[in-house]
Formats: sequence, structure tokens, C-alpha cells
Amino acid sequence: MSGKARFDDIYDRPDPRAYFRRLAPLEYEIPHHAQAAFRRAAAATDGGTVLDLCCSYGINAALLNHDVSLSELYRHYTAPGVKDLTTAELVLRDKQFYGARRRADALHVIGLDIAGRALRYAQDVGLLDDAFAENLERDAPSARLREAMAGVGLLTLTGGGSYLTRRTFDALLACARRPVRVSAFVLRTVSYVPVAETLSGYGLRTVADVTRTYPQRLFTDAREEAFAVEAVRALGADPAGREESGRAGPGRFHTVLYESGPPDAWEPVPGGKDS
Repeated sequence: MSGKARFDDIYDRPDPRAYFRRLAPLEYEIPHHAQAAFRRAAAATDGGTVLDLCCSYGINAALLNHDVSLSELYRHYTAPGVKDLTTAELVLRDKQFYGARRRADALHVIGLDIAGRALRYAQDVGLLDDAFAENLERDAPSARLREAMAGVGLLTLTGGGSYLTRRTFDALLACARRPVRVSAFVLRTVSYVPVAETLSGYGLRTVADVTRTYPQRLFTDAREEAFAVEAVRALGADPAGREESGRAGPGRFHTVLYESGPPDAWEPVPGGKDS
């Protein structure tokens, strides 16, 4: 996405310390908003595994299955002395940290990402029950992933709506063997229509309250803000008070929550959009 900053250097480290240090000043917060939304979505499914797309270090799994907040995770990984630990020492520390906060109703969560080292960390500390370092935009799912999809009841997404297309969703849902719901936070700079159309082909109706947005993070610079403002306007939305700096404060990327499920699962969404 031309104009949008990339953080490739922090997404595949042996552990998430650089991730939290880099994103803290930008007030990256979308996993915080997703925490309650994904718990609601999981409760509405007919059981099954949760597959977190673009899961990176398992942050969404941490928030879903543990009594911990995103702000606590920022403090945990940026605390004095943490930077001096080896990755092995951090893994041992994190096993205890998450183990002490594990919820009694914890769900079986697996992850999909191209960042193999981040996935290994998430598995090593117990955040992910299984992980798949695969690029479904380019390749067909492995036999192991196809087998795992047979038990998936919920797909979640917070960080990949700008990069994943209908190809990934089509590849996954073609392997599904039980009813699947999708809960996705997607930046307003991209259209979710192609994905919603693909989900419709699998019998899923997508709804969204487009009047309610969820801030993702501050912009890195004026160039990124200009890109976002232009992209949002091109899709027919108003960036004022959200992506565009003004009286409401500095501009930020904002997302919309799209939820997909059986056609009879949804009530009309006030001010919303139905695909």
C-alpha cells in the first residue's frame, strides 16, 4: 500500500519486545478493541477452534485467553530490565506470566502468519496451540492446515486487512468442515467488499456498523496521513475527526469491524452496511 508505513523489521523477531517498543509511541491499540469483540464472536460460534490471521506474536490470543489488557502487555515488554533478557529467559518469564493469567474458559487458538520466528515464540510461551507459517496469497494451504481448518469455528483478524485478499479467505473456507464465523477489523483505507463477496459464496452474510470506527494507531508522518485521508475519501467515507487531523486531535488510522456469519445470525445494524 503506497504511502502506508511498513514495520517489517519488527514482525519476525525471536520475541515481541521490539514490536511493543516501536508501536507504543504510535499508540497502537486495535488489539484492545478486538479483545471484547472476539470474545463475543467466540461465544456466538458453535464451538470450535479460533484461527487468528496475521497473528504475529499471538497478541490477540493473549488477550482472548488471559486476564490481561493491552496496556499491561506494553508495560510487560517495555519494563526496565526486560531488554537485557535473552529470548530464552523471556520465554520462561512469559510462560509464568501467561500461565498465571490463563482464563478457565480459554479457547483452542491457532495462528496463521508468514513470520515463522514470531509464530515459534507464540507457541513456546503457550499462546498458540498450533501455528502455520504459510502465505495463502501465493500458495495453496498445506495438508496440515487443511486438516486444522476442519475444526475452525471462528476466523479473527486485526492486522492484515490491508494485505490479505479474497484469495486467503477462499483458500481457508474451502477447507472448512463446520459453520465458520469471521470477525475482522479492517482499515477504512481499503475496501472489504471483495472479501465479503467471497464469504457470501460460502453462505456467510457480512454486517458492519460503518458509523462506529475503532482507532488503530497514530500516523508516522504527514505523508502517511495524506495517503490515508485520500484513500478514505476515494472509498466514499469522511476522514474528518478520524484520519484527518483537526480539533479532535491528531489523525489516526481507523478501522471498521466486519462480522460474517449465517444469514439468520444478525439483527439489522443501525447505520450499518450489509453485504
